Amino acid sequence: MGSQLGSAGLLLVNTLINIYLLLLMLRFLLQASRADYYNPISQSVVRITQPVVRPFQGFLRPIGTIDLATLAAGFLIKAVSIIVILQIAGYGVPPIVGAAIGAVAALANAILKIYFFALIAMIILSWVAPQASHPAALLIFQLVEPIMAPVRKVIPPLGMIDLSPIVVFIAISIVDGLVVGSLTRAAGVSGALVGL
Repeated sequence: MGSQLGSAGLLLVNTLINIYLLLLMLRFLLQASRADYYNPISQSVVRITQPVVRPFQGFLRPIGTIDLATLAAGFLIKAVSIIVILQIAGYGVPPIVGAAIGAVAALANAILKIYFFALIAMIILSWVAPQASHPAALLIFQLVEPIMAPVRKVIPPLGMIDLSPIVVFIAISIVDGLVVGSLTRAAGVSGALVGL
């Protein structure tokens, strides 16, 4: 009974860390896509993640739209959490390289999940409310446009039908399976720790 409670507690902690990692990667993607910084949702994400990102901003400056401080914060939080969770679970201290690779896999997984769900939301919004002016709708369109625009250049819409989201979904699935899966196996950690 006690070990089951301990496992449930570790699972809960890992889930909370993965949710926070999603917020960090959302902040990273919003900046990378040049989304509206003054959007209330953007402001909320920045406010929630700022305490963790602030220490890194002193020495890691953005490169263009790439926010290195947010990436470093996410990487460090996930790597430390993998080490601590495996230690508490009784597996001992994992190799630092394995924890680092697992953290990179978790960052990539979080970014792919954000794009996946943002694309689904974009498709639903384009059917239900194509001219929506809600801050969340505007942010979703701003977030996915940088990955949709290059695909639309290659596969233009066929009248009312836009096939580009299907291509992006396939690309997300391939990257998730090949890159994130390979990194998770190379790290030697459970997929649940990475966030799969």
